[in-house]
Amino acid sequence: MSSSRLASGLGFALLSAAAFGMSGSLGRGLMDMGWTAGSATLVRVAIAAAVLTLPGIVALRGRWHLVRRGIGSIVAYGIFAVAGAQLCYFFAVQHLDVSVALLIEYLAPIAVVLWMWMRHGSRPTRLTLAGAALAFGGLVLLLDVLGGGEVSLVGIGWALCAMVGASVYFVISGDERNGLPPLTLAAGALLVALVILSIAALTGVLPMAFAAGTVEFASFVAPWWAVVLMLGVVTAGVSYVAGIAAVRRLGARLGSFVALTEVLAAALFAWLLLAQVPGPMQLGGALLVLAGVIVVKLGEKRIEPVRTPDDALEPQERAERPVEVPAVPGSAGVPAPVTLLPGDLGSATR
Repeated sequence: MSSSRLASGLGFALLSAAAFGMSGSLGRGLMDMGWTAGSATLVRVAIAAAVLTLPGIVALRGRWHLVRRGIGSIVAYGIFAVAGAQLCYFFAVQHLDVSVALLIEYLAPIAVVLWMWMRHGSRPTRLTLAGAALAFGGLVLLLDVLGGGEVSLVGIGWALCAMVGASVYFVISGDERNGLPPLTLAAGALLVALVILSIAALTGVLPMAFAAGTVEFASFVAPWWAVVLMLGVVTAGVSYVAGIAAVRRLGARLGSFVALTEVLAAALFAWLLLAQVPGPMQLGGALLVLAGVIVVKLGEKRIEPVRTPDDALEPQERAERPVEVPAVPGSAGVPAPVTLLPGDLGSATR
């Protein structure tokens, strides 16, 4: 992984984590004035889909065959990563404390490590496992799970489903084989999620309630529509696009661990917007999460590209170098390789 690709990947990952982390505090402000979690989620996804649809089409540049080829990824992303993760988490918190549900959902990076190992043979190093243990311990402290939370098998089941959705988010985000631009993948997935969440709302599975007025935060107030726009454009639109761009640069495994900084961002925004000051144990947990992410990065195996003799040449020298077409074995009248100049390749391959 080049240093520039790593730096841009970390930048996108931190932007995505900050945007995702803001959603909880903004949503809490809306719920305090009468909204439900379901209505906030539906409006958030609807605005993000509306904002990203046109840019997603433009990003295709007319290559609609990419959509046909990647339709499975788009649908799976929308069902599992967007709608599924949110709906399952919504059901989980009806039976579990928020901190316990979050902790189970954020087991996703460990699930990604296991998936990459079983599916692709990418065995984690000892440093990766040590980093996972550090990050998990930090989450336990950061989410204050040890403070005592209600435990329900039904709630744990829903939280595990949310974890699966989050894991799918990282795996599909890191898959570049479909060739879909991040904007297009995010827009398509949000449209799929919008359909699913709308059906859930119309059938009563997702309770809905709305209210208009002023949203009160710790040090300022804001009109409800401004909060809703931030919730849709920033915490959904920006976060999903930046998240896909980040994971494509960092890979599913490292990207999933860097995404744990979302919990830190959520704690920071809860402090700034809701005056929920983190305690010493939570600060210690935050440091452990960061330490775990760093150790996971150190544990990533360094994969060197296969080098050929041409790699030692300058770009201009490679362009001018003749291309040898070997003789076909058994062909009569072809005593030696035929040498073509680069300008001849177009007509030779037609």
